[in-house]
Amino acid sequence: MVDELSPEAVAELLDGEDPPLVVDVSTEAEFALGHVPGSINVPLSNLVSHLDRVADAERIVTVCPRGEASVQAVRLLSAYEGTEDARIESMAGGLAAWDGPLEEGIDEGERDGERR
Repeated sequence: MVDELSPEAVAELLDGEDPPLVVDVSTEAEFALGHVPGSINVPLSNLVSHLDRVADAERIVTVCPRGEASVQAVRLLSAYEGTEDARIESMAGGLAAWDGPLEEGIDEGERDGERR
């Protein structure tokens, strides 16, 4: 079973001292339209080939438009050797349930080939 966090719990974590790495598994076009501030974009279809972007994170919250693909992402990430010590959770309901602020635009870290 995949652990899920409410959008309110995610907002509290992001405001805390040690915020999680938020991984938005939406397509690049969906991500550009709006995403959780500070999140990185690793589309679900590319997740396996971009695992290096999440390696060594202590806590990861996956996000997608409706909360379905992010559950699949948790399963994939949980099986990855580089995240075996990480706490990995999905945001329940996805961006459709998120009442917090949204940023627009592409993931510049990925565009420049850098890890954020």
